[in-house]
Amino acid sequence: MKQESRKQEIINAAAILFKEKGYSAVTMRDLATAMGIKAASLYNHIQSKQEILATIIIELAEEFTTGMNQIVDSEKTTVQKLENIIDLHIDVTLRNADGLASLNNDWMHLEEDNLIYFEKMRQDYEENFRDIVKKGVDTNEIKPYNIEIIVFSTLSTLRTLYLWYPKQKDIDANILKKDMISVLLKGVI
Repeated sequence: MKQESRKQEIINAAAILFKEKGYSAVTMRDLATAMGIKAASLYNHIQSKQEILATIIIELAEEFTTGMNQIVDSEKTTVQKLENIIDLHIDVTLRNADGLASLNNDWMHLEEDNLIYFEKMRQDYEENFRDIVKKGVDTNEIKPYNIEIIVFSTLSTLRTLYLWYPKQKDIDANILKKDMISVLLKGVI
C-alpha cells in the first residue's frame, strides 16, 4: 500500500477538524496540535489553511464532475445512469466522508477563483443530473413526478450520506448500495 505524503496527512487531519469544528473555527495551531507537530512545520508542506480547504473541496468536486461526465457520456439507460450516480456518491462517501463535510459546509469560504470554479462544477453537476431525470421522465423510464422534487430529494440524501453512514455499524457497503438504489429509485411501496 502506498504511503501517504506528509501533505496528504495534513489535508486528511484538517478534513477531520473541519468536519468537527467547521473551517472558520480551526486554526493552524489546532491542526499542528492534532498532528503532534509544531505549527511552523506545517508550512514546509502547505502554504495556508485556504490551500488545504481548496485542495479538499476542488479534488472532491473534480472527482464528482469526472464521474458525472462519464455517466452522461455513457450509452446506458436513464435508470442505469441514476444507479451509477448513487454508486458514485456512495463510493466517494466511503473513501472520504470527512472531506465531504467541507465540500458541503465550507465551500463558501473558498477564495474567489476557486469559489467560481467550484460553483460552476456544482451547477453543471446538478444540471446534468436534472437532464438525466428529465430524459427519464420524457421517455417514461421513470415516473412523471416533478423533476425538481426528484433532483432535490435524491441529491439531498446523497449529499448528507457522509453524516449518517459513518454512524452505522451494521450496514455493509454492498447492502447500502443495493438498498439505497432501490429506495431512491423505486420507493418503499
